[in-house]
Amino acid sequence: MEENRISYHKSVRTAYKRIKEDGMTNIWDRYEAQGMGGNPDRRCSFCQGGMRCDLCSNGPCRADAAKDKRGVCGITADGMAMRMMLLRNVMGASTYQYHTTQTIKTLRATAKGETPFKIVEEEKLRSFAGRLGIDSSGPANDVALKLCDFVEADLNREYGHPSRIVELLAPQERQQLWRKLGIFPGGIHTEILRATSSCLTNVDGNYVSLALKAMKLGIAMAYQSQIVNEYCQDMIFGIPRPHNMRVDLGVLDPDYVNVLPNGHEPFLGFAMVQLARQAEWQEKAKGVGAKGLRIIANIETGQEMIQRWDMDDVLYGFTGNWIMQEAVMASGCVDVFVSDMNCSMPIDPLYAEKYRFKLIPVSDLISFEGVTDRVEYVPEKASEQAAQLLQIGIDNFKERRSTVVPITGQPLTEAVVGFSTESILDALGGKLDPLLDAIKAGTLRGVAGLVSCTTLRDNGQDNHSIAIAKELIKRDVLVLSMGCGNGAMQVGGLCSPEAKELAGPGLRSVCEALGVPPVLSYGTCTDTGRLADLLAAVSAGLGGVAIPDLPVVATAPEYMEQKATIDAVFALALGLHTHVNPVPTVTGGPDLVKLLTHDCKDITGGLLNVETDSVKAVDMMMEHIEDKRSALGI
Repeated sequence: MEENRISYHKSVRTAYKRIKEDGMTNIWDRYEAQGMGGNPDRRCSFCQGGMRCDLCSNGPCRADAAKDKRGVCGITADGMAMRMMLLRNVMGASTYQYHTTQTIKTLRATAKGETPFKIVEEEKLRSFAGRLGIDSSGPANDVALKLCDFVEADLNREYGHPSRIVELLAPQERQQLWRKLGIFPGGIHTEILRATSSCLTNVDGNYVSLALKAMKLGIAMAYQSQIVNEYCQDMIFGIPRPHNMRVDLGVLDPDYVNVLPNGHEPFLGFAMVQLARQAEWQEKAKGVGAKGLRIIANIETGQEMIQRWDMDDVLYGFTGNWIMQEAVMASGCVDVFVSDMNCSMPIDPLYAEKYRFKLIPVSDLISFEGVTDRVEYVPEKASEQAAQLLQIGIDNFKERRSTVVPITGQPLTEAVVGFSTESILDALGGKLDPLLDAIKAGTLRGVAGLVSCTTLRDNGQDNHSIAIAKELIKRDVLVLSMGCGNGAMQVGGLCSPEAKELAGPGLRSVCEALGVPPVLSYGTCTDTGRLADLLAAVSAGLGGVAIPDLPVVATAPEYMEQKATIDAVFALALGLHTHVNPVPTVTGGPDLVKLLTHDCKDITGGLLNVETDSVKAVDMMMEHIEDKRSALGI
């Protein structure tokens, strides 16, 4: 593959050369091989348009709206495309909810004194419990247990019984609209059940109905899964606050025992850091000839960790996002790759064998062909399991160091990470007023939530994300970045104070006044709900301006997987101008395209922007922002 299509990052391009020399199968070559006619981005036109279905034995079917060619069951191209999109939404929502159930289990066990963790943010616990109508007086552990009981009851609320969490957290004007549209959710477990059942052959083929069900599921996911998940993790591991963090593949030093927690759940990652900071574990590593023992943050598990905890010589730094995975493994520096519930690739066992590291699943969701060693996370056994994983890394060091030639001299920089609603308020003196005043005065034209994955489609890893972010900050739009796209911003240099030189004069002045970068590292894809909660606060701070009327946009410049699709659908339900790239697989349904890119504006206030050119996409976002500013008279 051409070098500019591999990655924005020099470190990844360097690792790719090593991988090629070693004759290893890799994501870039596999992507190119999927292309048709010599074009790596070209696929079957029916599949790319969402007009293919193989859900029953009469298929696979292809649909063509122009010819009224339908599936055997009679479903139209619009219905076919939206049904498959809803199924992707179900997978995304289910995975978010899995993470949340693990977090609640961990909080419950922590409140009982059965984990190595403690409730470190008692004020966050009590304030969130208070928002949910829970008595927040008494010992913190008792409040936490009541919170767990309340959340679990709401997650399992029956269909037709409105979610109390959504009622208590969502803006009133959104709630009124969602009730009017019939998309106010009950418990998310029931919503997942009904959405999945709706996609069975010959159940719901109506693209409008399916789209509304997707929005309903998205609302449940954002408030019941994402907000609950992140706020409860804050209580245990700390509220994100700004600090520096080493980033890029230069964080990998072959002379250390390097243990890499990877995926989306940070529980064992944090437990390993707690142990590795003890002198006895560092001495164990030195006893096998290593300079020490390090925990290297990786992908979204890594994001969860680096947003909350400071770097030192144990929690040493962050590698990057998921497409860098094979580059990380081929570095010759990894001793244990700890795989939790997301973002580990089926190819990983081949890399473990070649580059002599241990691949250990720590979630019952994860399985690799040929890998039998497992350490499945149990909150009450977190300390014991963390010790087991660290020992595996120490035992692996001699073999890895003596048999694998490492890649050295890779780039190492620093990014400012750890922004959250609380830390943004702290930077503003405890109130949103300075930010709102900057928006009213036009110093900032608006705010963009960049909630993205990373993909090889059309541009290569992180190229499009960084292009979009640069274009936005150049036009005085403050960017809050989340997900794997956040890794792109961090490793790409946009989360450093020096990046203010790339910003427009207004945003640059704000950066200088507050001492912040133009792109604020706001967390993982799970923090989409946290962003929605911040927007509700902005709405209230402006005197109750409806969210669709705010000079705010959402962008996913490189969405990739199923969790991203449910995030985008929620953004539409929330009423946001939502840019996504690549073009989603719905283009074969013309009525569906019209619904998402035009008609939705009059239904929820949201709109899907699928422009693939970075400058033109930002032009459309800026047109939206300026229209909203004009309507508000600012």
